[in-house]
Amino acid sequence: MLSTTFIPELYDEEKLIARLKTGDKSACAECIEHHAPQVYRLALRITENEAEAEDVLQETFLNAFKAIDKFEGRSGLGTWLYRIAYNTALMRLRRPSHKTPTLSVEETLAQEEGRPVPRQLFDWCCLPEQDFETDEIKSELNQAITELPQALQAVFVLRELEGLSTQETAVALDLTPSNVKVRLHRARLWLRERLTGYFKDEG
Repeated sequence: MLSTTFIPELYDEEKLIARLKTGDKSACAECIEHHAPQVYRLALRITENEAEAEDVLQETFLNAFKAIDKFEGRSGLGTWLYRIAYNTALMRLRRPSHKTPTLSVEETLAQEEGRPVPRQLFDWCCLPEQDFETDEIKSELNQAITELPQALQAVFVLRELEGLSTQETAVALDLTPSNVKVRLHRARLWLRERLTGYFKDEG
């Protein structure tokens, strides 16, 4: 845990970036405090491994701070960090030594506080919205998301779970906005098919 106390209301991205470019260590701490939770969630979704996600998190900020002078502000700092994290996670997955995770990632994700279930999923079965509050359903939904094809998963996580806009997601994943829309649509259809089968079995 970081020892610094960070107040979100005082977050000023433009000033923070300027401080980062001067090598201000307290600015680095504030950047990590503000963006680490979102970066970690993305890394965990992609790697499906807590240790790998922690490594991705560290590498993301180290790489970002080293390259901060190249950041031109064409996107938000968070979007830029997402892009670095996504590429870092993919590189780790492509290593020959990468192994199938043994940790219960779906359980970890189900315990995230304040992360709403995407409302689009409520229309995909006959269960009322309140039924999605059960641990069993949350676990099944999170497991389904981890099983999404990688290209679709990244778009779904950034758009539906992290709340990025189409343009921000496009920048983070180096895609066109139209490609983001197509992949998001395919992800929703994939999840609909996956979850519909589950709920039929439960009915």
